Amino acid sequence: MNSRQPIIEVKSLSVGYDGAVILRDVNLSVLPGTITVILGGSGCGKTTLLRSLIGLAEPIAGQVFLYGQDFFAVDNKEREKLLSRIGVAFQNGALFGSISVLENVMLPLEELTTLPRQACEMIAAMKLQLVGLSGSEYHSPAQLSGGMQKRAALARAMVMDPQILFLDEPSAGLDPVTAVQLDDLILQLAKTLRLTFVIITHELQSIYALADNAIMLDKTAAGIIAQGKPDELKRRTDIPAVWRFFNRSAPPTNEKKEENTD
Repeated sequence: MNSRQPIIEVKSLSVGYDGAVILRDVNLSVLPGTITVILGGSGCGKTTLLRSLIGLAEPIAGQVFLYGQDFFAVDNKEREKLLSRIGVAFQNGALFGSISVLENVMLPLEELTTLPRQACEMIAAMKLQLVGLSGSEYHSPAQLSGGMQKRAALARAMVMDPQILFLDEPSAGLDPVTAVQLDDLILQLAKTLRLTFVIITHELQSIYALADNAIMLDKTAAGIIAQGKPDELKRRTDIPAVWRFFNRSAPPTNEKKEENTD
């Protein structure tokens, strides 16, 4: 795919549930090999947008293009092909506690391919090595720390060799040191494997460390209120919600205080 052609493109997307519109007329594009962060306050539609991008929430209106194909317009066979070319790591890891870490990672290969078990095991072990979990293959998820569980979920998201990875709050619940280590891993994978990441997070440190482009959603606006590089958004005094998010304070005022002439 041409590096200047969007690998993900959203056009006039509206999504809602039970008659309520959560997102209205959303437009965005993601270039291959970039890291896009979706951020915003609680209830602004971050998860709803993610669900639409991975095919779990059908839009009321608009289109979602993956690899240049209209996801919700293609037939089921083509849709399954598109889904096999993306990877998703959910916030809680979603690892199955009754099977080993290796078996968790190889699960998509067993369900979606005809590869023999030995080949599935070998590929899964390679992905675990990529995320720094060699030696943990036969542990249960409960034996892993929170950060290691996040890494295992990331390995499973990569096991089908997708070009796009969607991560939902990857550093949620992690201590600051472990969160930084996970950010570093994401950057390394993006660079070495030329992966495209779409990440939901509200962690400022991760946003600054990771984002080539940050997209901020707002509940009242039911859509995007700003997008750009994090450093640019930090200076957006014209949108109070954006300023408050990035600066953790009210935006400055240009009004001069009246001098006391008494």
